[in-house]
Amino acid sequence: MNEALPLFTPEESTPATPPNAGPAKDTPPASPAQQLTGWLCGLVASRQYGMLADLRRYRPQRPTEAHHLAAGLAPTEGLEEIYKFVAFLFAKYHAGTSTPSPGYGDMGTAMRRIGSGLTKGPDDPGARRLFARITDSRRIPLRHLQHAIDRARSCNTAPPSWSQLTDDLARWADRDRPTVRAWGRNFYVPAHLQKNRTQK
Repeated sequence: MNEALPLFTPEESTPATPPNAGPAKDTPPASPAQQLTGWLCGLVASRQYGMLADLRRYRPQRPTEAHHLAAGLAPTEGLEEIYKFVAFLFAKYHAGTSTPSPGYGDMGTAMRRIGSGLTKGPDDPGARRLFARITDSRRIPLRHLQHAIDRARSCNTAPPSWSQLTDDLARWADRDRPTVRAWGRNFYVPAHLQKNRTQK
């Protein structure tokens, strides 16, 4: 199934080679999460609006080709729902746009960019409440994460790295909650303070 899926990189304007065509010399192979992001960005770049519209319907009664393709990129059957959910969030964020964004940073970093007026991230009461609802949840907070992506889109700010979001959600239930701890640090602590701390 993966042989038919194009990859996209930000430097390209069209989908690149299929994921299983073999990596370029000295280039590490793309992880499953990176393959998902490449395929999704390729859908936007090649204007596959029908597939993107299908992905905006999460858990439809009858899954479409797009849902099966997203699930097929998951490395295990247990991760298929996460891959389909990230594809749903990606398609929601990119509704009505022809420029794909692979995003950057984790969800904590992305939520630090959202807000209203002069307040953003932890200084914005709405963003702060939403972030608390996300990180308080022991199960993957599907509805709150969708709200966060909707806020990023409405605030015209960059989304999180879709690849990192996929990997982070795959680790959501890990002991000591490393995903929640990393998101919290990046939401509340400015990047320059984190950099100074690691250099000491």
